[in-house]
Amino acid sequence: MSNRTPPKNIRNKASRPKRSGKTGLPAGTLVHLGERKIPHAAIGLIEYGAEGLTETRFDSLAACQACLPTGPKLWLNVYGLHEPEVMREIGRRFNLHPLVLEDILNTDQRPKIEDYGDYLFLVARFFNYDAATLSATSEQVSFVIGKDFVLTFQERPTGSFDPVREWLRQDKGRIRQLGVDYLAYALLDTLVDRYFVVLEQIGERSEELEEGLIARPDAALLHTLHQLKGETLTLRRAIWPLREVINTLLRNDSRFFTAETQLYLRDIYDHTVHLIESLEAIRDLIAGMLDIYLSSISNRVNQEVRALTVVAIIFMPATLISGIFGMNFHVMPLLDNPAGFLFAIGLMVGVAATLGAIFWRRRWLG
Repeated sequence: MSNRTPPKNIRNKASRPKRSGKTGLPAGTLVHLGERKIPHAAIGLIEYGAEGLTETRFDSLAACQACLPTGPKLWLNVYGLHEPEVMREIGRRFNLHPLVLEDILNTDQRPKIEDYGDYLFLVARFFNYDAATLSATSEQVSFVIGKDFVLTFQERPTGSFDPVREWLRQDKGRIRQLGVDYLAYALLDTLVDRYFVVLEQIGERSEELEEGLIARPDAALLHTLHQLKGETLTLRRAIWPLREVINTLLRNDSRFFTAETQLYLRDIYDHTVHLIESLEAIRDLIAGMLDIYLSSISNRVNQEVRALTVVAIIFMPATLISGIFGMNFHVMPLLDNPAGFLFAIGLMVGVAATLGAIFWRRRWLG
């Protein structure tokens, strides 16, 4: 991949959530803050248990209102967070606090967890990395974890939770036999595993840039370095709070996560620690590459200045000799000698050649 063309930044600043849209409104007001990524919200419901599974998709709010779930365990997933009336109906069905619904509609939340007594509310971010544009994009994923249900809210279909759906459909492992806490673990584990993919891609790109910097640093590489630095900062703002979220789940009083499932949560916590260590290593690598770039540019300037200085020194004696023989005196040595001109030229060439040889031996001309 060529490093000579600066990558394009596809992030649109105009699409960022603007909190000014809620200025002056009371707390709990359902206003969507963020980009509308799909035309209409889509709702999927999975009712499952050890005996079987039922999957239902709702294309309208009326269909969702008419549904009466009967399964022992529920997983309700919502794509699209721009329709407050859908959130309001879900909040009524599951008795969710207005502040929870408000946070779900605000897609600029940092990872966090809140205990509302009958359920846990959890916010995380799902990342994707585009190697062509060197940009990491994130989307908010909200979880509501109750005693017998899990609610997930995503900005658009990403396919990130498709493996978990397949486990439920094909009854792989113990996901149907265990409670909804194990389902919540599986969803969180899938989300955390995605961070490893993104960090691996950024790490590979950083190593390629390091090789390019050593070979020939240029302004395009510097632009790419600054962009990667910004992406790692965005990841850092998401991973560090996520570690605290998982740590809070581990300290939970077992109302929502059994002791058996908490063992799996410890594995996720270890993964988040590994993610932080890998991310910090990449950040150190990028910071080191910035130092390499500045040192390389400084070294290149020093070499160019030295080359110009050497050339000036080589021709300085010739300037001195020509200046002496150009003085307006009637009586000067060799002025009337027919061989005076050739003598002066030879002297100039001889001095320049001698200085050039000296500089060449000292490798100042390389």
